[in-house]
Amino acid sequence: MIKGCKICGIKDSDTLNFIINHPYPPKFVGFICNYPKSSRYVELNTLKKLLNVKKNKSKFVAILVKPNNEILEEIKSLPFDYYQLYDCTPDEIKIIKQKYQKKIISVLTIKDESDVLNYKSFADVTDVYLFDSKGYEKSQSFDHNLIQNIKLNKKLMLAGNIKFDDNLKNYEKIANYLDLSGGLETSGLKDTSKINFFLKKLNKLKNET
Repeated sequence: MIKGCKICGIKDSDTLNFIINHPYPPKFVGFICNYPKSSRYVELNTLKKLLNVKKNKSKFVAILVKPNNEILEEIKSLPFDYYQLYDCTPDEIKIIKQKYQKKIISVLTIKDESDVLNYKSFADVTDVYLFDSKGYEKSQSFDHNLIQNIKLNKKLMLAGNIKFDDNLKNYEKIANYLDLSGGLETSGLKDTSKINFFLKKLNKLKNET
């Protein structure tokens, strides 16, 4: 059953305010903190200003790709509820979780079945599993059938080129949360009309189930 969503790659205050003040706000809002290759990357000083808002019902997520101590220290006082960690081992995640006392979204990037099986090693350190494509910075998809029958001890979030107008019932038996970024954009920028359409549609689905 889909319980909510994450809107990822927010980098401007107008979009953020639209999202957090929406009648049906997302469960999570994600900010790319240390991956300059992404067009959605937010530089530290901009990030500090951007996050100086009242979150309302949404949880803020720091998107971190194999973070070093420097970036972890720089963001530790920012109002993040979760750290979403790419390319980290379970031991590295355990250290980060204990030191900074944040909830963890562990990312597993998927190409084939062997990648899926890695989830077992993260069971003790994660709060939410996120299954994403190998080309995560490019809004690529992967075969969702690979994860349809796995049994998890935590919630499952699904990413990988999910679009604002997808049939959400296709994801109901797979995911607890959907993670969207490029699927809510027009010409590389977040589109509030697509965001509004998606959040209303997701709320309707939740009320039907």
